[in-house]
Amino acid sequence: MKAIPVRHYGRWISAVLVLALLALLVNAFASANVHYNAIPDYLFDPTVLSGLGKTVLISVLAMVLGLVLGILLAVMRLSKNPVTSSVSWLYIWFFRGTPVYVQLLLWFNLALIFPYINLGPIYRDEMSDFMTPFMAALLGLGLNEAAYMSEIVRAGIQSVDEGQTEAAHALGMSQSKTLRRIVLPQAMRVIVPPTGNEFINMLKTSSLAASAAQYLELLRSTSDIGQTTGATVEMLFLAATWYLILTSVFSVGQFYLERRYARGSLRTLPLTPWQKVKANLSSFSNRSKGGVTA
Repeated sequence: MKAIPVRHYGRWISAVLVLALLALLVNAFASANVHYNAIPDYLFDPTVLSGLGKTVLISVLAMVLGLVLGILLAVMRLSKNPVTSSVSWLYIWFFRGTPVYVQLLLWFNLALIFPYINLGPIYRDEMSDFMTPFMAALLGLGLNEAAYMSEIVRAGIQSVDEGQTEAAHALGMSQSKTLRRIVLPQAMRVIVPPTGNEFINMLKTSSLAASAAQYLELLRSTSDIGQTTGATVEMLFLAATWYLILTSVFSVGQFYLERRYARGSLRTLPLTPWQKVKANLSSFSNRSKGGVTA
C-alpha cells in the first residue's frame, strides 16, 4: 500500500508571502540613502572599541551586583522574619515598579538633594565627585537588576523539594549550610536560564546609561561619531551590529552553561551546535555511500 503525503498548499503560500515581504524589506534598505560602507570603516575605531569595552564592563559589574543582592533579597523574602521579609518585598516593589531610565536619572542627579556622602569614618566626599557617570550607571542598573534576580532566585529555591532541606537538617546541617550545599546547587538548574536572559538584556539596557547618566558606552560613542561625521543612521547601524555580536557570543556561553547544569536532570544532554553539524555531515555521508553502493 503506497502512502501519498497530504499536500499542504497553505505552507507554500505562506512561505511565498514571507519571502516576498522579506524581499521588499531588503530592497527598501538597499535603496535607502544610507552609506553602508561607513559601517565597516568605523567597526574597529578606537572610540567605538572603547565604548564597547565599557558596555561589557558595566553589564558584567551590574549583573554581579544584581545577582549578589538578588540572592540576599530572595533569602530575606523567604525568611520567617516579618521585618526582613517586608523590607525585601518593598525593595522589589519599588525597583520593579519604576522604569530603569528614571532610576538612572535619580542616581545621576542625586547631588541636587545630597551635597555630600557621609559614611562616617569609612568614606566622606562631595556627592558630585562620588556619583560619577560610571557609578550612577552601576547603581542604577545593578540595583534594578537585583529586584528581578531576587524573584528568579526565589523561584529556583522554591523549586527544590522541601524534603531535601528536612533531610539536611536531620543530618545536623545548619540553615545557611543547607542553603549553600544542598538547595542552591539544585536550584541552579532553574536559575541559570533566566539569569542568562537577564544578562543579555542587561547588555542592551546599558544603552540607557548613555543619555540618563552620560556614561560613554557603545551607543554614546557611536552617536558622538555620527554627530561629528554626519553619518548618524550609519553609526546606529554600527551600534546595532556590535550589540548583535555581543548577544550572539554570550548566547553561546549561556547554552553551554545551561547544558552543564542540566546534567543531573536529563538522561541525554542536547547536542551542541558542533555536534549537530557533525551528525548531519555523517548522516549525509552515509546516505551518499549507500546510494553509490546501490
